[in-house]
Amino acid sequence: MRIVFMGTPAFAVETFRRIVADGHEIGGVFTQPDKPQGRKMRLTPPPVKLAAEEIGAPVFQPATLKDPAVQRTIFNLAPQVIVVVAYGQILPEKVLNIPKLGCINLHASLLPHYRGAAPIQWAVINGERETGVTTMHMAKGLDTGDMILKRTVPIGEDETYGELHDKLMRVGARLVSETLPLLESGNAPREKQDDALATYAPRITHETGLLDFAKSAAAAHNLVRGLSPAPGAYTNFRGKGLKVWSTRLSGVRNGVPGTVFPDGETLEVLCGDGCCVRLLEVQEQGGKRMDVALYLRGHHPLPGERMGV
Repeated sequence: MRIVFMGTPAFAVETFRRIVADGHEIGGVFTQPDKPQGRKMRLTPPPVKLAAEEIGAPVFQPATLKDPAVQRTIFNLAPQVIVVVAYGQILPEKVLNIPKLGCINLHASLLPHYRGAAPIQWAVINGERETGVTTMHMAKGLDTGDMILKRTVPIGEDETYGELHDKLMRVGARLVSETLPLLESGNAPREKQDDALATYAPRITHETGLLDFAKSAAAAHNLVRGLSPAPGAYTNFRGKGLKVWSTRLSGVRNGVPGTVFPDGETLEVLCGDGCCVRLLEVQEQGGKRMDVALYLRGHHPLPGERMGV
């Protein structure tokens, strides 16, 4: 089939490459404009653009798809189907109506759960035991279209957002590969979503990452997992910001939430349910990431001191 692909981050690259490997014709690739990144704010192309350039596919980076000129460009590319994976823009109805076979989207959740921008992170933060990927026929709403195929993926107790992201990226690419022949043959299912079961996964903000040790140890551990490897959960200790990159659930102790329990090369923090999280990797404000044993040697926290106050 002749396909226009729309995607931006690394998550979308696996699907793009699978579509190419399956022998489909790439009419064009739409991705977000290059953006300044890093400390030096160098203009950086999105991963999908780099993948498209590897095979010589034409790349388009419009600021908006609402521009009639952009819509004419898409029309002239004559796609049979548009495949959308984490593109970063909502497709206007005029774009949705261009391809003969419609537009399909790969979403990183088991819809209608976790509609929105950050489904993988929120599944981990909320302590879900499983999630998955869904392909769907695109409609005007946000992740509301009729579902085509789903695949369920388990989430490990200590699995991070980054690890789950890569797992879903691979499963999702295979699911799109299975979906496209069904679409071409006219046999793609249409399962309506139950809006009453819908939950939402809003964008991750700085405030999302603040650890609250008054909550349960599991909540703290899940927040750390859900924001690793980026942007990271954080707290403060002795008046300085402290990012927490890795934790494990630990035992029961007595005291006030936030109380620290240093023991040799380990550091535990008491949470509101009487259980502790063991900190494994941290980063003090302005410093480098390090194992907690190294952090302890430089800071020597005292039993009874509190974190996050």
